[in-house]
Amino acid sequence: MSKFDFSPRDFPFNNRNALLDDYTPDELVGRDDELEEYHAALQPAIDQSKPDNIFLYGKTGVGKTAATRFLLDRLERAGDEHGVNIHTKIINCDGIDTSYRVAVELINSFRESTERISETGHPRSKVYDMMWNTFDELGSIIILVLDEIDHLQDDSILYQLSRARENRQLQSARISLVGISNDLSYREQLSPKVRSSICERSINFKAYDAIELREVLQQRKSIAFQDDVLEDDVIPLCAAFGAQESGDARKALDLLLKAGDIAQEDDNDIVTAEHVRRGRKLLEREEVKRGILGLNEQEQILLYALTTFEATDSTPIRSRSLYHRYEQLADNAGREVLTTRWMHDHLDELEMLGLVTIDKLNEGSSGGQYKTVALSQALESVVSALATTIQSIGIHPSIEPFLPE
Repeated sequence: MSKFDFSPRDFPFNNRNALLDDYTPDELVGRDDELEEYHAALQPAIDQSKPDNIFLYGKTGVGKTAATRFLLDRLERAGDEHGVNIHTKIINCDGIDTSYRVAVELINSFRESTERISETGHPRSKVYDMMWNTFDELGSIIILVLDEIDHLQDDSILYQLSRARENRQLQSARISLVGISNDLSYREQLSPKVRSSICERSINFKAYDAIELREVLQQRKSIAFQDDVLEDDVIPLCAAFGAQESGDARKALDLLLKAGDIAQEDDNDIVTAEHVRRGRKLLEREEVKRGILGLNEQEQILLYALTTFEATDSTPIRSRSLYHRYEQLADNAGREVLTTRWMHDHLDELEMLGLVTIDKLNEGSSGGQYKTVALSQALESVVSALATTIQSIGIHPSIEPFLPE
C-alpha cells in the first residue's frame, strides 16, 4: 500500500465535525444568562406574535451566532410541533453587504429554484416589491438575522423591514429583525430614523472566562473525540489559551481541533499538552499570514522595512529611521514613496491588527516626542508571509538567514 493512499483512521476522533465552526450542539453551555434573555425575546413567536427586533453585541467568538442557530433551530421545531408557521433566515453581511443584495438573497431563499431572480438588473423598488410579495405568500412570522450587520454599506433594508407593516407593504407576514455585530458602537452609527424604528432590545454577550471555556470544550470533547484519548491537561490548556485570546471560544475549539490533527498526523496514541502548544504556534502563524496577505503592497513594504530592523535586534526602532528604510526599499523597487503621515496612519492600523507594537516616548526639551516600533509577531512567521513582496522588491541582507528554504 502506498503512503499516499486514503483509508479511514480511527484515532483520535469520533466526530471531528463537532469542532468545526458550523456545528450546533444539542445543548449550548457557558451562555446561560445570554440564552435566557434571548429566549425570552423570541418567546412571542411561538405565541403567534411578532418578537421585538433584537441586537446582539459582543466580541468575535463569544457565542452570538451559535446561540442564534441554537435557539432558532429549537423555535422552528416548536413551531412545527404546535402548528405555528415560523420561518427564519440567517444572512452574513460580510459577503452580502448592500440592501439590494440582502433583499435579493431574502427573495431567493424563500422561493423555489425555478422562481429565483438574478442578482442584478432590477430597480431596487421592484426588488423590494418582490420581497414583500414573497413574505406575504409565506403569511407567517419571519425572523431575519443579519450577522455581521456592521458590514452593510447602507441601512435602507433595515428601515424598510422594520417599518413594513406600518407602511402597509405587508398584509399577512410579520417581520422581526436580529442584528449581530462585534462593533458595540454600531447602533449609534445608524441614521436617526432607522435607530428609532429598529433598536428595540439589545443583548450583550460577554467574553468567555477560562471556566466557561472548559465547559464548552468538555462538551465538544465528549462528542468529537474517542474515550480516554486526551491527556487531563489538554482541555484546561486550550481553555487557558482561549481566555487569553479575549475569551474567544472559536479559537479555543480551533486549538483543540489542531491538537487532535497533529496527534493523528504523528500516529501518537494520545493527544497531549505538547500537541496543544505545537498547534497554537501553527495557528498563530496561519493567523499572521492571513493578516499580512490582507495588506496592500505599500503596507507590506512598510512591514518588510520593520523586519529588517527586527532581524538585527535593532527594535524598538524610531519611526523616523523606519521611514528611511521604507523609503529605500520602495525607491529601489521602483514603487511610489508615500509620505510620513501615511506611514504613521498605517502603523496604527498594523498595531490594531496585532502585527506591530508602538510606544510613544517623551524625552522633554532635550529629545522631544517620538514613536518607537517593533514587531509583535515572530520574525520567521512575518518573513514567511511576506515572501512574495520580498522576492518582488529584493532581499535585504539582514533577513537572508530567516528566509524559508
